[in-house]
Amino acid sequence: MTKKKKIKAKKPSLLFLLAVMGCTSTQPQQPASTESATPPPTAQMKLPAFDNYLLKEWLGPYGGVPAFDKMDLALLKPAMERGMELQLAEIDRITNNPEAPTFENTIEAYEQAGSALGRAMTYYSIWSSNLSTPEFRKIQAELAPKLSEFRSKISQNPKLFARIKAVYDQSQKTPLPADQQRVVQLIYEDFAMEGAGLSAEAKQRYAAINKELSSLYTSFANNTLADEEKYVTYFTKDQLGGLPESFVKAAAKAAADRGKPGQYAVTNTRSSMDQFLTYSDNRALREKVWNTYYSRGDNGDATDNNQNITKILQLRDERVKLLGYDTYADWRLQNRMAKNPKNAMALMEAVWPAALARVKEEVRDMQAVANKTGAKITIAPWDYRYYAEKVRKQKYDLDSEEVKQYLELGNLTQAIFYTAGELFNYNFTPVPEGSVPVFHEDVKVWEVTDKTTGEHIGLWYLDPFARPGKRSGAWASPYRSHTTYKGKETVLASNNSNFVKPAPGDPVLVSWDDATTFFHEFGHALHFLSSNVKYPTLNGGVRDYTEFQSQLLERWLSTDRVINQFLKHHKTGQVMPPALVAKIKKASTFNQGFATTEFLASALMDLKYHTLSDPTGLDPDKFERETLAALNMPKEIVMRHRSPHFTHVFSGEGYAAGYYGYLWADVLTSDAAEAFAEAPGGFYDKDVAAKLVKYLFAPRNSMDPAEAYRLFRGRDARIDALMRDRGFPVPGEKAKKK
Repeated sequence: MTKKKKIKAKKPSLLFLLAVMGCTSTQPQQPASTESATPPPTAQMKLPAFDNYLLKEWLGPYGGVPAFDKMDLALLKPAMERGMELQLAEIDRITNNPEAPTFENTIEAYEQAGSALGRAMTYYSIWSSNLSTPEFRKIQAELAPKLSEFRSKISQNPKLFARIKAVYDQSQKTPLPADQQRVVQLIYEDFAMEGAGLSAEAKQRYAAINKELSSLYTSFANNTLADEEKYVTYFTKDQLGGLPESFVKAAAKAAADRGKPGQYAVTNTRSSMDQFLTYSDNRALREKVWNTYYSRGDNGDATDNNQNITKILQLRDERVKLLGYDTYADWRLQNRMAKNPKNAMALMEAVWPAALARVKEEVRDMQAVANKTGAKITIAPWDYRYYAEKVRKQKYDLDSEEVKQYLELGNLTQAIFYTAGELFNYNFTPVPEGSVPVFHEDVKVWEVTDKTTGEHIGLWYLDPFARPGKRSGAWASPYRSHTTYKGKETVLASNNSNFVKPAPGDPVLVSWDDATTFFHEFGHALHFLSSNVKYPTLNGGVRDYTEFQSQLLERWLSTDRVINQFLKHHKTGQVMPPALVAKIKKASTFNQGFATTEFLASALMDLKYHTLSDPTGLDPDKFERETLAALNMPKEIVMRHRSPHFTHVFSGEGYAAGYYGYLWADVLTSDAAEAFAEAPGGFYDKDVAAKLVKYLFAPRNSMDPAEAYRLFRGRDARIDALMRDRGFPVPGEKAKKK
């Protein structure tokens, strides 16, 4: 799965911008001045009228919707610049308020600030992720340092922090209502963690570092996207051996769309590459496709990212040392579930040996198949998927192409709707065509309502297909999050995928892995939609926890109810036969050596980079090779995300020193799945489902994640379930048997 970056579900505010831009910065304060009697912003304060559609209030049905049909790139830069001006004016109203700081005139006012800029940022993020063009990237490069300077003007505002600290200090003496107390705590800690006690000189350097990082993050992301667009592998009719018909048709269309009719194209995206490497009989071409994909950002040309990595690591290190931390990872993990790099590393090291042992078994099985068929080769990275598929057929009589015939996107969409209905009591209805603007003809929209009451919950947007200018992978984003502090705001949630668009008239058939990812990303959307929090900040999340809910939802794909109702053959309409289902379940731990090792290698590398005591002058290519060698990385596997295109970590800070979080969350996932499996009603048990929504989805970040999990499960999660899920030895299990 390419579980990309999910933008935190926050109401437009400085914190929202920090999450989107991936660059955080908050600074120290001085006592607030009382020289101005300007009143603070309130829920009733009138905002100025705008002639720029990117700043305007969202109008229309469903509580207002983005005017995606009026997106004009010429409006973007002026909208962003005007939005920043307006938010700074709102911050000035807060800091110049002569009244003593209170939750209402400081914290709530801060939560409310920046709504116009937040609307512009929604369009900005669409251009960045879904509709990127060279013209947009030029504007993006111009805006990145301006946004960084803007953030620093807020985060380094001494009067603002003084007011926030005053409210926080008072709340420690006289606690506020629980939700307000949590908001104050999170905002205060965010500012304090970012260096509220720095000297004026240090603050100036801190802001300069953030400004430079913002440009480097933009450069890294755009370089990766550029390599995905320009490095396309073309091939001819005599090179189609082994490829399924659906892929051949899609590849022909991809080539024709790029001006090469009569040829076939493997685009430089995971979904295209993965299919080709799994089925193509042409080993030389597999090697070419593999090298093209894993060399993104590492081609020694104008879009090479290695120097960007070194600069990013140096600047991150310098910045946290200004704050008194030994390493970036020490600073980053202090408010995560793991708490520190040692705990995160300990979890990965507990799983790593079992994954390596499984890889040896997998390679041995693949080499045996290759030898038996007379292929005089030694298994290489570009052979892994191809021979793994042959082993899968041999061991389990399971043909991935056969499975795909039952995984049609329309049926899968109905399957996720059914799951949401059973667990969350939601109903999904397509909105009338043309009633809600969309940014591309591929995007479809559904209204989400409560099945029992008919109450409107929100809208769900789906952008399913790969195209030039759209970043690879799959992700979920909220365009608007649930809040009630100034009137109920309903949710606008989106899912974005990169399925290969089929030839006209053909069905969209996906692999089991891609279907799993579809459920995963929908889990994030459900997390947005189910929110019951009052304040914007509470829609945020803890990075090594936010993947848990989505990873858990993956489990419903293989439930009997979903299989029997929605996994139907796209031609015959017949439900997936029990024998094939049994094969899938029997093979559920197949290739876990590969899946776990390629992920863990990236997660370990991320943490190794960010626990360096001094990354000055680092050679990323050399460091990657030497680190992997020290970890005994199998030569037949490469990191899921090699350093030069590791956008999770180097195009922002959302997953920096935090990519391990997928594994941390998967410990919770496996443990929670066993709670359902053990319940009388299984995965559709009403009591367990009610607790799932109440404690693990609806609260978002309104309570500590560890406490929320204990309320759901009655205890902390255990690693045993994770090891069972992957078919690895459970720690201590043998000793108990003896």
